[in-house]
Amino acid sequence: MCMIDPVDPLHEDDLAEPGVLDPSLHARRARLPEAAVLCFFPEVVAGFVEAGARRLTRLSSERESVVWEIEVDGRPVAVVHPGIGAPLAAMTLEELIAMGARRVVAVGGAGVLVPDLVMGHAVVVGSALRDEGTSAHYLLPGRVVDADPYGVEVLQRTLDAAGLPHVTGRTWTTDAVYRETRARVERRRAEGCVTVDMEASAFIAVARFRGVRFAQVLLAADSLAGPEWDARGWTTARSARAGLTSAAARAALDL
Repeated sequence: MCMIDPVDPLHEDDLAEPGVLDPSLHARRARLPEAAVLCFFPEVVAGFVEAGARRLTRLSSERESVVWEIEVDGRPVAVVHPGIGAPLAAMTLEELIAMGARRVVAVGGAGVLVPDLVMGHAVVVGSALRDEGTSAHYLLPGRVVDADPYGVEVLQRTLDAAGLPHVTGRTWTTDAVYRETRARVERRRAEGCVTVDMEASAFIAVARFRGVRFAQVLLAADSLAGPEWDARGWTTARSARAGLTSAAARAALDL
């Protein structure tokens, strides 16, 4: 007969033990620049490729994600689309770290929970509400995880220099995009969340666990602030997406 452990798997505390499958297995595949950008905008990554970005490596065999190298002011920056959702995106970050990334900035879109965040506005992640499962394998249980204050400061400074309006706030990181109910939106808003995403709290957890610098900036995209979901045409905001990615690359160099 099986004995069922009474401890919730997400509340187990054996975090110090290394995994049987370790990301260091990927370390020999390539040596990446220390600065890296996790870019959720596929057309921006494609634009880098068309402009001559150098192919560095492909991530683990289950995926087709290619890591590219661009130059910013003559300095190398690795760029990759991390995949959607905390488990896959965390795997990407783990593999980048194993191959040498030490200063990482993520840039992508997020749903907004407050009406005053207009489409295209930048939101620096100051903290994340952990409503996903991945972070529990890297951090002890907790409802909210704070971003690295230094990373927040660097992003704020970089966005100021680029003339990009921004706010800093808390994001709600969830695994279940189709379970963002009205009641939950209201509760998260009451807890100070201004956006909803699917990766931020996991990224912060992985970076803290591995001891690397990390920051994240979100583009205010579709809206859950009103009585009905509003796409707001955010996927067409290509100029804003490209500009924010450029700022993210500069921030990664300065982390």
